[in-house]
Amino acid sequence: MTTFKEIIPIANQILKNYDLCDSCLGRLFSKQMNLSSNKLLGKKLKLSLRKSVKKCFICKNLLDNLIPYLKLMLDASSKYDYSSIVVGALIKPSIIDRDDYIRSKYKLKGIDSVKTDITKELGKQFTKKTKKRIDFLNPDLTFTINFKDESCQLRSKPILLHGRYTKSERELPQKQKSCANCSGKGCRCCNFHGISEYNSIEGRISEFLFNKFGGTTAKFTWVGGEDKSSLVLGNGRPFFVKLQNPLKRNLPLPRKIISDSIVIHNCKIISEPPKTPIRFYSLIELKISTENEIQSNTMKELKSILSGPVVVYEKSGKRSEKIISDLKYKKTAKNCFTLFIKAEGGLPVKRFVDGDDVTPGIRQILNDKCTCMTFDFLEIDLNDNN
Repeated sequence: MTTFKEIIPIANQILKNYDLCDSCLGRLFSKQMNLSSNKLLGKKLKLSLRKSVKKCFICKNLLDNLIPYLKLMLDASSKYDYSSIVVGALIKPSIIDRDDYIRSKYKLKGIDSVKTDITKELGKQFTKKTKKRIDFLNPDLTFTINFKDESCQLRSKPILLHGRYTKSERELPQKQKSCANCSGKGCRCCNFHGISEYNSIEGRISEFLFNKFGGTTAKFTWVGGEDKSSLVLGNGRPFFVKLQNPLKRNLPLPRKIISDSIVIHNCKIISEPPKTPIRFYSLIELKISTENEIQSNTMKELKSILSGPVVVYEKSGKRSEKIISDLKYKKTAKNCFTLFIKAEGGLPVKRFVDGDDVTPGIRQILNDKCTCMTFDFLEIDLNDNN
């Protein structure tokens, strides 16, 4: 470890040619002396060398005038719930150039840059004032101080939530149309939410979260989907949502949240999203009509679907296989019947009924034109309990 006496000659040489503030002078030597305060070391060096300066060559006394920027940080964060922060900065290139010049000219290696010192000092002053902590890896709030235009940008760590929803009325779509002005990115027209209306499942859940936690956009990961005419009953459809830039982050949530025909069940904050695609099974009730009268002996052939996978062909040329593990049917009129299936997630239900690109399908087995009038989800199971 370098001693104080050993750095006196080079510090004296630097100060003969350049005026440096206490912080910038101390920073050039604090690491090799294993000291934490650049300012105290710089002050001690100047006293020892009997030097005084008016304007720092490197930072132009910026490090002695951080109070206005600290106030910007305090004002920007006043409405947020948080326990940890990190500070970044945009600094005039001329300051960085002068710092690089001094370090290069006097062959000073392994020391912090002036930018690091500025952000470290701001972080230290902010945490002292607010009793929060610095977290470089996963902070609740990230500050970016722009010293070029004297502004402060603030980004809040997203919160992740998981829940289920049930839907008891038809004609409400699952997904919300994006704001026409910004295509979902967020703008002043939609209050930076990316959506301007709340007439969908996504919209209703988003509206609740925005009102509860604040925040800008909500990004959903759905566990399956349904038609706007479908009901979602039983334990509900699972969903995951990432809420960007929330103001609040540790609020309790009720077990049941009701929004007209939508009920959100057991919504809770989670630490991380699913790492792999979620496999699930759905118990689905389908109302199906046929062009011709249904023959009982033909309907029995529907059970053959259970003997192997259902193959789904896409226009892109890709194919996938889906398992139907249970199947029951009930004739309700001469050309109508109800079908109950337990199907692996991702089965295109309407195409399974009336299409030629899902094999075996209802139309193929009955050898008749079939129409899926409605299909409702009675249960959605995240575990394969066949």
